[in-house]
Amino acid sequence: MSSDVALDSLAVHAGRDDLTALGVHAPPLDLSSTNPLPDVDCGGASYESMATGGHPTEGGNVYARLWNPTVARFETALAALEGTEEAVAFSSGMAAVTASVLAARVERGGSHVVAVRPLYGGTDHLLASGLLGGEVSFCTAQDVVSSVRPDTCLVVLETPANPTLELVDIAAVVEAAQGRPVLVDNTFATPILQNPAAHGATLVLHSATKYLGGHGDAVGGVVAADPGWASALRRVRAVTGGILHPMAAYLLHRGLPTLPIRVRAQQASAEKMAAWLGDHPAVRRVFYPGVPEGDPAGLVGRQMRGPGAVLAIELAGGYEQAARAAGRVRLFTHAVSLGGVDSLVQHPAALTHRPVDPAARPSADILRLSIGLEDVADLQQDLAQALG
Repeated sequence: MSSDVALDSLAVHAGRDDLTALGVHAPPLDLSSTNPLPDVDCGGASYESMATGGHPTEGGNVYARLWNPTVARFETALAALEGTEEAVAFSSGMAAVTASVLAARVERGGSHVVAVRPLYGGTDHLLASGLLGGEVSFCTAQDVVSSVRPDTCLVVLETPANPTLELVDIAAVVEAAQGRPVLVDNTFATPILQNPAAHGATLVLHSATKYLGGHGDAVGGVVAADPGWASALRRVRAVTGGILHPMAAYLLHRGLPTLPIRVRAQQASAEKMAAWLGDHPAVRRVFYPGVPEGDPAGLVGRQMRGPGAVLAIELAGGYEQAARAAGRVRLFTHAVSLGGVDSLVQHPAALTHRPVDPAARPSADILRLSIGLEDVADLQQDLAQALG
């Protein structure tokens, strides 16, 4: 699929170039765990190629831990949407984060990571836990330049950030990283609203569970990158066994054609919800890039093509009101995750960000809202009764 077509066309057609030759219209689902080998030498050569980060050769796909054609189609499609040459898919977003850190240590040398807070709680917890070894320096975007060291192998950031939607200037962080690779978690924005590689990011990560799939029925992660980094990621994936399951890949790829229309419709509703909540007497503050105070650097329109469909609210009644409201919703679902067709509400401090250091944990007064495709008036009515 040519990359010179519009983003909406790419979303529909990317990753489907081989279907005509196969004689099918919908992408097939290959659930094979192992594959027949033409002979010992060819099979061995293909195995070695994939185990060291390459692609299958004439020996075939060999084994599903190394390669799967359904997964590969999804990877091709996501890479096209992000404007990178390749992408590598994993069993979850956290598996993708882990592989990125390990690959960076191999590619760059050194074991020091700079992490820009706020971050998704799982990423923050992984880096702070010491499970991957090495050292981590947590900082603000303004402090990246003073935080990098000669042994820094990776700079990690998320924009918009989870859960309070702070925006980070990707190009500025890339400059501050002084040649170190930069990983950007693009889950909230999606490729429809932001393409970090165009601003200098080395690795573009998604929890594909969220908007890419869009229906809350598949878990996965994916990293878009150039061929060299993709090879390093595949090498880590091959030896750690973190490849995306083909059924999940099938569902995630099926979600991409509707991604542009879903994101734009959800964003339109989120903008209305943010304006309505800004006038609600129970709400002390709305966190959202689409409100004036939510984008002080003017990144919407310059780095992002829109403010997205996730927002957070700080409640005047504090934790008690937040907990009560989360338990009283009827149309919203009280659940973690985001980006699906249905609206979700969650309390970050008690759930996804519970493992984060208390000094960096979001306020217990905050609820995060992921706006779905329901009627906005119905969502407003539901929150009105929950906050009342």
